[in-house]
Amino acid sequence: MIVAIDGPAGAGKSSVARALAVRLGFRYLDTGAMYRALTWLAARNGVDLGDVPALVALAREYPVEFGEGSGVFIAGHDVTAEIREPVIDSSVPIVARHPAVREVMRERQRQLGAQGDSVIEGRDIGEIVAPDAELKVWLYADPAVRAARRQAERHGIEAAELADEMRRRDERDAVNTHQASDAVDVDTTDLTLEEVVDRIESLVHERAARA
Repeated sequence: MIVAIDGPAGAGKSSVARALAVRLGFRYLDTGAMYRALTWLAARNGVDLGDVPALVALAREYPVEFGEGSGVFIAGHDVTAEIREPVIDSSVPIVARHPAVREVMRERQRQLGAQGDSVIEGRDIGEIVAPDAELKVWLYADPAVRAARRQAERHGIEAAELADEMRRRDERDAVNTHQASDAVDVDTTDLTLEEVVDRIESLVHERAARA
């Protein structure tokens, strides 16, 4: 079974998908981390982030791997920590906006998803990467709550600054953010992480019972 979890930044995708995968015993695929890993490798190899053919070649030659838990690997390197650095935050949108790069990464995401029961999270999973996923979930939350969650992760940045940054990010990422028409909407604004996971787990069991 594939559980596709999509939504905007700060809606809780990563935390929910990771916790859900653990609870179900599924593999967890963080597609955002894949773009971050490619960005890290491009910077390490001196590849211009605007050089699409070079980025595509790099993505094909060094497919991203996931280890136990949330481990992310590329070209033999464990980049789990490095891809969360601020320099990657600012650079990854440049890489992720290239359609040709996205297509290569989507191919890899489909390959990983085909390896077994998976929870895959991103912005285009249910609509484009895994349109046949047995369960599709769209997570969303009030913008102020999303900004507060980001602030908890990034200490030292004012809430107002983060809210403005998130607004710009939503506008920038809109072209690659796709909500599947058959996705189940889950508003996480007033829900705890455990409550959201409980709700989605119930949906998983419902879909499994129908199969």
